[in-house]
Amino acid sequence: MLDRITSMQIFVKVVHTGSFSAAGRAFHLSPTMVTKHINALEQRLNCTLLHRTTRKISLTEAGTLFYQGCDKILSDIDIIEQTITAQHINPKGHLKINAPLSLTLQHFSPLLIEFYKQYPDITIELGLNDRIVDLVEEGWDLSLRIGKMVSSTLKARKLAPIEFILCASADYLERHGKPTQIQELSEHQCLLYSLGTLMNRSYWKFGKNGEHNIHVHGSFTANNGEMLKNAAIMGQGIAYLPKFLLTQELADKQLIPLDLDHPTIQDAALYIMYPPSDYVPLKSRVMIDYLVEQFSKKAPWD
Repeated sequence: MLDRITSMQIFVKVVHTGSFSAAGRAFHLSPTMVTKHINALEQRLNCTLLHRTTRKISLTEAGTLFYQGCDKILSDIDIIEQTITAQHINPKGHLKINAPLSLTLQHFSPLLIEFYKQYPDITIELGLNDRIVDLVEEGWDLSLRIGKMVSSTLKARKLAPIEFILCASADYLERHGKPTQIQELSEHQCLLYSLGTLMNRSYWKFGKNGEHNIHVHGSFTANNGEMLKNAAIMGQGIAYLPKFLLTQELADKQLIPLDLDHPTIQDAALYIMYPPSDYVPLKSRVMIDYLVEQFSKKAPWD
């Protein structure tokens, strides 16, 4: 079966040139092959498109209508192809990124502003929440996530290791004592993160590979690290948080780091995640490459 789009292109070229031979030369085809394409169109449409004599080719009424439609369709195809090609040369389009709230407000937003200066034809829609989103189901192009890289249908690039700190205020430690072993945490008020995978409402993980699970409890739970940090500063309990949230508070001694008999988890990292596909849109690719480059210099919180 002859390709319908090719047949349409040949038909339009025959009309433009008024010659089967000229159309054939344009497509590197013999006049016989051009005739086969025109015949295939006429058989498909069950009508005559061209009046043919030894001297002249002219359109029938149906041929005129079909020519006008083909000309528009082929023009639209050219425009679409040029648009897609241009996106491979000059990144453009609407980029939807989902990212954790506190990380973005403190460290990621300045990087986004610099990115926009480099790629002004890319518009950015930023969704801020700490829950793990379904990129494909919810229509996100990219997602920033903190944790351990587990088996997933998503693709990911590691941006930076994430160090976790166990900490509390001096006031809390003075009132309740300073734990020295992870088992003692079950006797303390712990500030719990409701969306955590590395630590959750019931267990906190310790050790290089998170091999020690310690049962914890507390009277305050939140789905945002900033809230837990503020509660710790106010003496409400012990927090287990990423260091990038605590840089200033540790320096000002608003919070005191706790050094226990087992280290905090060591294999957590920040990842940029994107849907699995053989084709990654250029708008996504330039953002991924930009973030990898920025974090290769140093993490913003360092």
